[in-house]
Amino acid sequence: MNNKEFLNAVEVLHKEKGIDEDTIYEAMELAMASAYKKHSGLENVRVEIDRKKGDIKIYSYLTVVSDDDFTDPDYEIIYEDALEQVPDIKIGETIETEVTPKDFGRVAAATAKQVVVQKIREAERNIIVNEFSDKQDELVTGIVSMEDSKNYYIDFGRTQGILPKSEIIPGEEIVMGSNIKVYITKVESNSKGPLILLSRTFYGFVKRLFELEIPEINEGIVLVYSVAREAGVRTKIAVYSEDPNVDAVGACIGQNGTRINNILKELGGEKVDVVPYDKDASKFISNALSPAKNVKVFITDEKEHNALVVVDKDNLSLAIGKKGLNVKLASRLTKYKIDVKTYEQASELGINIVE
Repeated sequence: MNNKEFLNAVEVLHKEKGIDEDTIYEAMELAMASAYKKHSGLENVRVEIDRKKGDIKIYSYLTVVSDDDFTDPDYEIIYEDALEQVPDIKIGETIETEVTPKDFGRVAAATAKQVVVQKIREAERNIIVNEFSDKQDELVTGIVSMEDSKNYYIDFGRTQGILPKSEIIPGEEIVMGSNIKVYITKVESNSKGPLILLSRTFYGFVKRLFELEIPEINEGIVLVYSVAREAGVRTKIAVYSEDPNVDAVGACIGQNGTRINNILKELGGEKVDVVPYDKDASKFISNALSPAKNVKVFITDEKEHNALVVVDKDNLSLAIGKKGLNVKLASRLTKYKIDVKTYEQASELGINIVE
């Protein structure tokens, strides 16, 4: 790499990758100084690159100190000796001597090339990280390209994301080469390049599916209040509209379930309850406990978000759900701790409620 090629490489990096020229030159100077130190054994050196001609010069420097402070001739020079070389020099300043070896051009060229390659990689990594950081918490589509014992690798073109096998919907089959929708949970840069972590179990995955499939949600006519999910089993999503003429739940279900069917297809056998959000906490909790009916809700502690729900025996198992899942999801959805009792259990506690 001659001087002209060297300058052209810097210009290409600047124009095509958007890297500041000074940043490139400074990185090259540091890398060449490091190479020279290994080559010569000298530590106190600096490299200077002519930004116009591409010429490279190496300087060894000594710090000017008083006679009393002089301890290391490899790093320091006595003030009186320095004055003989530079008449107006002061203590604390440095005196430099050019030490560029004749054969350093080859080492410099190799080092410069290495820095250019490194900077290109860093630039591309930053571009990808910046591009995908805007997509964190978003739904994207990629191609299943590889797998190992713990992860699937999803190809997005210029980079790939990692979908841990613990983050796929239980029971679903991932087919190599197929398109797949994934939710981006984390984007960061590490020494190996961009790290993009993905999920299909996160509750946000379902929320983004609704935004994708339901135009009214995408347009802000229907709003999502909250989502609670047990991936592969059941999701509850609370929706509402500030327009009283809009049926938020109906908009999500669609005529004959046409709209929600696409979402259910993506989720496999996972059940989805679309719940109407209500500002009245009692009504909202009642809605959230669907498919249970005839529930009576009492807010026992508004500040601590505690609620007592009383149901008849026929609805007890529906309200609680298999392994307590229905009430657990309802609790997450409403952000209330929900205690479910039958009328008989409530009576035993001294709470008399008319059925």
